[in-house]
Amino acid sequence: MTNQELQKTANEVRKSIITALHAAGAGHPGGSLSSTDIFTYLYFEEMNIDPKDTKNPDRDRFVLSKGHCAPGLYSVMAERGYFPKEELTTLRKLGSRLQGHPSMQYLPGLDMSSGSLGQGISAACGMALSAKLDNKSFRVYTLLGDGELEEGQVWEAAMFAGFRKLDNLCVIVDNNGLQIDGPIDKVCSPYPIDEKFKAFNFHVINIDGHNFDEIRKAFEEAKNTKGQPTAIIAHTVKGKGVSFMENQVGWHGKAPNDEEFKLAMEELERTGAAL
Repeated sequence: MTNQELQKTANEVRKSIITALHAAGAGHPGGSLSSTDIFTYLYFEEMNIDPKDTKNPDRDRFVLSKGHCAPGLYSVMAERGYFPKEELTTLRKLGSRLQGHPSMQYLPGLDMSSGSLGQGISAACGMALSAKLDNKSFRVYTLLGDGELEEGQVWEAAMFAGFRKLDNLCVIVDNNGLQIDGPIDKVCSPYPIDEKFKAFNFHVINIDGHNFDEIRKAFEEAKNTKGQPTAIIAHTVKGKGVSFMENQVGWHGKAPNDEEFKLAMEELERTGAAL
């Protein structure tokens, strides 16, 4: 896909995120929107996947370690054809396959249930190691929040991945600078993120997480890196794409009301028309 096609797709994903959250009346827009361009590149360009063959043993795997950003994952999966987009309005409803955190028991195409922060990267390490032991060529991707890096289990997993030289593992950090209680450097700073991953024998790449040229180059570099896992530190804007949500910590975990929904959708429609 061209950059313009990726941008248009990402804009549609953002519209779906807002639609799902408004219908649910709850959820997490900030980190879902900041991750949208990464989600879009992974599911439309990077990963070897097929929505019609979700159990293919050779498929690439994705683990959403920051599971509260499920609206972003669900929206890109729907856009990719894993399930009808109309189902997004069932987010968080009783009996829905789209719960507040991803559950692989309910939704085909999910490789891991997640939600307890810090644990997803450990599962991704296990998947990557299993591929090595079975001589499989699939790659494993996991997306973490920057606030999630305050969890000690993240660094235990990083130590394991570096020691095992899991070069089929790609860790992406959504570094939008905000978590539920405020700026990450005021709550419990994980900085310098890049130097920490380097200390655990990761190949580290810093990028603008909304620039598809940089995103594409980073994932290509990750695939060509041998003998060590890769960490892509994606510098992003919380709430990206909806101006009144951008860089506002209050939009970490609340849904738009009717008026806010209308304003957000009008803005995203204008953005789409301009692309």
